[in-house]
Amino acid sequence: MEALHAPWRIEYILGPKRADGDASIFTAIAQSDEDEKNYVIARGKSCFAVMNNFPYNAGHLLIVPYREVPDLADLNDNELLELMQLCRRCQAALRETMNPGGFNIGLNLGQAAGAGIREHLHLHVVPRWDGDTNFMPALGQTAIIPEAVAETAAKLRTALAQN
Repeated sequence: MEALHAPWRIEYILGPKRADGDASIFTAIAQSDEDEKNYVIARGKSCFAVMNNFPYNAGHLLIVPYREVPDLADLNDNELLELMQLCRRCQAALRETMNPGGFNIGLNLGQAAGAGIREHLHLHVVPRWDGDTNFMPALGQTAIIPEAVAETAAKLRTALAQN
């Protein structure tokens, strides 16, 4: 078997883990003023957009409410509206900068649904291209991301600032 090396993942593997009762990583990012370091690409009044640091595909980003809630039912109408409006803005920026053929957009609510950060709802926006699923994810459980997250974030931040 051949090995694929992904040395950037060691930061996640060895990094501090959330203790029960601690705020989610999204809350920490929401309260931080280091947007570039945290790959935040846009901020609204009640939600922000951030690149997924461990993406399924190039351009994979997340729309996150500032308030740490686990379910859509916990959002107020303004938060829910801004969540979707920011999603639409990010989708337009992804179209402009990456020219995808389609999108997967969705929520994983609860452990059974695959939510990695169950306590803090977040909307996934994943650009897709014809043929982007090949033998690597199917057989090797490995995704190929052709551009560094920081580079994609910079492009999207510029596109979002213009709109």
